[in-house]
Parts: sequence; C-alpha cells; structure tokens
Amino acid sequence: MPAETVSPIRIVEQNTVWKRFIHLRTLVLEQTRKDGRVEWLDREVHDHGAAAAILLVDPVRRSVVLVRQFRPGAFFGGHPDGFLLEVPAGLLDDDSPEDAIAREAMEETGYAVSDLIHLFDTYSSPGTLTERVSCFAAHIDSAKREGRGGGVDGEGEDIEIVEMPIDEACTLVPSGGIVDAKTMMMLQWLMLNREFAG
Repeated sequence: MPAETVSPIRIVEQNTVWKRFIHLRTLVLEQTRKDGRVEWLDREVHDHGAAAAILLVDPVRRSVVLVRQFRPGAFFGGHPDGFLLEVPAGLLDDDSPEDAIAREAMEETGYAVSDLIHLFDTYSSPGTLTERVSCFAAHIDSAKREGRGGGVDGEGEDIEIVEMPIDEACTLVPSGGIVDAKTMMMLQWLMLNREFAG
C-alpha cells in the first residue's frame, strides 16, 4: 500500500469576499518549504466552476469552426474591442465535461457533436483561478449545421460563427489574431496531430 502523501500546504483561514457568478476568497496558507522552514502566504482565489472547450474540425474542407464574442476580461485587460476569436467553450453547470461541451457547441455554433476526443485538461491561470478546462476535438461537416448557434437569448451572448482554413487559423496565433490560451493550445495540438485534420 503506498504511503499517504502529506501536503506541505495547510489552510489557516479563508474568507468569502464576494459570491455571485464568481466566488472570490481570501486565504491564509501555511507552507512548509523543502528546507523545513514554515511561512505564511496571503492569497486570493477566484472560483466560478470548471469548463469545457471544443475544437471543431471539418476534415473534408480542412477547416475549423471558431466563435467571436465579447470578453470583458480581455476588454479591461487592454484588448482593443474585447472581442476574441476562440474555440466554443462554457461552464459545466453540473454536467459532465462531455455533456457540457455538446450543449455549448450547439448553443454557440449550431453543430451537433459526437465521437468526442479528449485532448487534455488545463488550468488557464492557476495562480488565482480554480477553473480547469477540459479540452476536446470533434469532426463535423460544416455544411450540416443542425441549430442556429449564436448563443443563448437572454444570456447576453452575441456570438459570430467563423469558419476558416486550418492553416489560416494557425497563422493568427503568432500574428496576434488569436490570443485566447485554450484556442492556441488546441490549434497547436492540431498542428502536432495533422492526421486529425484529414
């Protein structure tokens, strides 16, 4: 039987600062360093749940379907208009990652997805965000959209559906046309797994 792992981190205190869409907490942590010294850390953690994202690939047209939408964090972080080109994504809302991303793909793009391939899970900014994003890929026929896409009425979503050649999408990463981290990682995966592109 393996020995139980003892964490070098102990929560001393935690307080909720704000709780609506996000849960913002302040933490006091006790950390035992590798050299045996003990120090206290003051940190903040932003939690709004786990998420899932999907790279939609049409292997016949050798294209990807992305979405463009307003992102307040990017807007206030200095992005010129706050509209980012990215893969469809959304919060799990108590669903499995597979069910959540099938829902989000339909809501945002109108494409029904099946035969999902799980690529990887990632933390986008683990210094303060708890959000873990489960990343998937799926083949689609971009000529056969089953829903209208564009987002959910009443949720403030105004999503533009963008289909483009795979190579064009990949050139947008170094040029600054795509700055979303999960989208960049998933396009990199596609470049390393060219057989998936058809």
